[in-house]
Amino acid sequence: MLDIIKEPWPWYIAGPLIGLTVPILLILGNKSFGISSSLRHICASCIPANISFFKYDWKKEIWNLLFVLGIFIGGLVTAQYLINPGEININPQLKTELATYGITDYSNLVPAQLMNFESLFTLKGFFIMIVGGFLVGFGTRYAGGCTSGHSIMGLANLQWPSLVATICFMIGGFLMANFILPIILSL
Repeated sequence: MLDIIKEPWPWYIAGPLIGLTVPILLILGNKSFGISSSLRHICASCIPANISFFKYDWKKEIWNLLFVLGIFIGGLVTAQYLINPGEININPQLKTELATYGITDYSNLVPAQLMNFESLFTLKGFFIMIVGGFLVGFGTRYAGGCTSGHSIMGLANLQWPSLVATICFMIGGFLMANFILPIILSL
């Protein structure tokens, strides 16, 4: 049984399961699916209410915080018990290209040459972790939601802003992966 769980699920199983979260959340609780708003809820619960952005009843959104906690716990369980030990399988052509940038360790989901404490103090690490993290956070708030909120929930509800945001996410991802990231990795 665990062998079935340890292998990646095909798109025709994983996709509909993700897609079913939208009607389930809407039917069972009239709730919207999205992750980025949970950071606002966490801040509102911890920061005194003298900042107007955090003045709202965050307790009505406690289900969202529990949902994010469940995702976190699920990730820990998966990392500990369900992921196959050994090298992550990636396309051989990509492996060859990444080797030109010094990325050769595939023992984790994220290459150790990119994400470690020591690389944080390099120019490459600064751009990937600090600048990239800031841009993801800023872009999420500027777009009014993250990829899960717009691309899953928003498109399912036929929201025009979500279509525009999803198109921008795809264009940005393409530009990043094909043009900007190679420059950063060559630093």
